[in-house]
Amino acid sequence: MAKDNPLPSVPSFSKGSVHQGVLDNGLRIVTDAVPYVQSITLGIQIDAGSRDDPEHSPGLAHFIEHAVFKGTTRRTYIDIARNIEKNGGYLDAYTTKENTCIYLRCLAEHLEPSFELLADLVCDPIFPPEEIDKEKEVVIEEISSVNDTPEELIFEEFDLLSFPCHPLGKPILGTEKSVEQITDENLKNFMRQHYVPRKMLLTATGNVSHDEIMRLSARFLGPLVETAGNEYVRQPFLAEHYTPFTLTLKKQVYQAQIVLGTAIARHDPLFYSLMVLNSMLGNGMSSLLNLELREKRGLAYNVYSSVTFFDDLTAINIYAGTDSNKVKVTLELVKELLQSDALQHPDPEEVHAAKTKLLGSHIMGMEKMTRRMSQTASDLSYFGRYIEPAEKTAAIEAVTTEDIAKAAIRMLHDTPYSTLVYKPGR
Repeated sequence: MAKDNPLPSVPSFSKGSVHQGVLDNGLRIVTDAVPYVQSITLGIQIDAGSRDDPEHSPGLAHFIEHAVFKGTTRRTYIDIARNIEKNGGYLDAYTTKENTCIYLRCLAEHLEPSFELLADLVCDPIFPPEEIDKEKEVVIEEISSVNDTPEELIFEEFDLLSFPCHPLGKPILGTEKSVEQITDENLKNFMRQHYVPRKMLLTATGNVSHDEIMRLSARFLGPLVETAGNEYVRQPFLAEHYTPFTLTLKKQVYQAQIVLGTAIARHDPLFYSLMVLNSMLGNGMSSLLNLELREKRGLAYNVYSSVTFFDDLTAINIYAGTDSNKVKVTLELVKELLQSDALQHPDPEEVHAAKTKLLGSHIMGMEKMTRRMSQTASDLSYFGRYIEPAEKTAAIEAVTTEDIAKAAIRMLHDTPYSTLVYKPGR
């Protein structure tokens, strides 16, 4: 029985290590001390992603993520690369639909120069014209890479069709045309609007001292101020912004690509239930989708589900890659599974296994400093506060079979599912 297989406990290293502070300018600071490691991960998260791009400039938030590395008042792009790597560290960044994060990892003894470098990128980029022109070509190559990867492209097109009248439908990278048209003024205006203390969060994870991080933050990020009259309101998601559809397209692919999905309004009480439900449905070798489509039927090499939590909605997607002649049976089986008792009247043993799998992933993720950094930022962004690991564990443990059934009903009946299929052809 499930009670004989207790869920994994949260390791002691993840407890009581987080401290928070706020600078005079309003910038929030969160430190997560992990004393057994020798490195530090610093991240500056900006509450702006592709859904905040100006209407006629899709891809701008993402392009700025690239552009800040091209030079500051005191550093060329070569200086930036050398400054971090000569100390054994590295810089990186990513952009999502709602956030941008610029971060680095360094050894603890190189914290101060590394911190100063990260702050310089965010506070004082200069966008040298010749470097920006070259970076446009780099991003256009990135767009081409997505276009050459059917599994990525189908998700991008799925969002565009699902949210044709809402910024969530925009591609994060933008288009070749929109990237080519980005100007110096576009970059500066976006940064003036979004790269401001009240929309930024600094996270420091690893071998850190909270007092030291606060001191460095005040020194290097304290001068950051917001322009008076700088107002921006993110366009909210409303039910009418989602457009259900069923579409099959011919693409130059060898394998058919399938995405099913829907979007439901944000409902916090279902947060952990949906995570466990996703774990059961399409996360891992023992998931219902993998067992049914791959192991039992041999229909797909790659099949999975995902749940993405945005500010005001939850997106649920299912992906499968299969032979062109097997699309119909694959879709039928997925839809049968979604309506089956396995989700609407789940087996307690399956629910317990899904919770154990989810907790195992969470605990192992806590051992990766970059993952800890991004998870802390995600908590602050979505919930407005840091969620202690013990609280997350308790919330996952508390999910019942009835909770899963309620989440499944909400997932299936709030809004119709959409389907996009890529079939081989020209």
